[in-house]
Amino acid sequence: MAAQEVIKLLKTRDEKGPEELLKHFGPLLRYVITPFLPDPRDREEVLQDCILKIWQEIGRFDEEKGSWTSWLTAIARNAALSRARAEKRREADALSEEEGDPGPTPEEEALRKERQQALLAALDLLKKSERILFYRKYYYNQSTAQIAAELGMGERAVEGKLYRIRQKLKDLLKGEMS
Repeated sequence: MAAQEVIKLLKTRDEKGPEELLKHFGPLLRYVITPFLPDPRDREEVLQDCILKIWQEIGRFDEEKGSWTSWLTAIARNAALSRARAEKRREADALSEEEGDPGPTPEEEALRKERQQALLAALDLLKKSERILFYRKYYYNQSTAQIAAELGMGERAVEGKLYRIRQKLKDLLKGEMS
C-alpha cells in the first residue's frame, strides 16, 4: 500500500487507517523514536501517541511544506523529545525540590510567549517559498542536502537562501526582541 493510500484512509477517517499506518510506517516511526527513549515501554507509548496525533492532525499535512515521511519523522521526533524532556523535568523537579529551584518566573514565561508570537508573525511576512524552506529546515529538521536534492538545487544555493531568510527574520524581529 502506497503512502497516498494510507493518507487517503486517514483523511477519510477509515478505521483501517491507523492499522495501515502502523503496518507500513511503524518501522520508520520506531526508528525515529528509539534513540531518544531507552525504555521499550516508553517507546511503545510514544508510538501510540504518534498514531493518535497523526490521526488527529492528518488534515494539517501539506505536501508543499514537506514530504509525508518528513512529516511523520517530525511528529515522531517531537513526541519522543517531549517524552524525554518530561522525564528530565521530573528528575529535575525532584532535585529542585531538594535544592529549592523556583524555575522560570511568570515574567520570563510571558516574555518567551511574546517572542514566540513575534517569530510566528515574522514568518507570516515571508514569501511562501521562503516560509516553506524555513519550515523544511528548522521545523521538519530536513538536511540541507535533502532539501537541495528535492528542489533540484545545489547545497550552497540552499544554504545561501537560508542565510538570507535568517537575515530577513532578524531584521523583522529587531524591534521585537530588544
